[in-house]
Amino acid sequence: MFRRSPKPPPPLRRRQQEIERQEAELRKQLEKLERMVTQAPSIARRRSRAPASADASKRTQTAARFRVSTERQEKPARRPRSLRKERREGQIIFLFLLTALAAAVVWLISHLHS
Repeated sequence: MFRRSPKPPPPLRRRQQEIERQEAELRKQLEKLERMVTQAPSIARRRSRAPASADASKRTQTAARFRVSTERQEKPARRPRSLRKERREGQIIFLFLLTALAAAVVWLISHLHS
């Protein structure tokens, strides 16, 4: 007569089924990637046998790209300053400012006592 609807699986069983489904998907992806890795050498060989006209057009594009990059640099590139020199200049400025601060403190103390 009337059948009762089947009970939903318990949460643990549901989780196990989800994990099994994910494992199956990951296995399929792994197999696909393994096939790609094994086919890569043959694809590379086919590409290396490409017609010479395609290779020549790639070379001209590359040369044009380099030509553009060299034309943009009109001034010769200046050598970057050494870090040691910058650090030394920073130390000198720090000592100068420290001396100025000390002088200001001494002047303030001498004028406040008077």
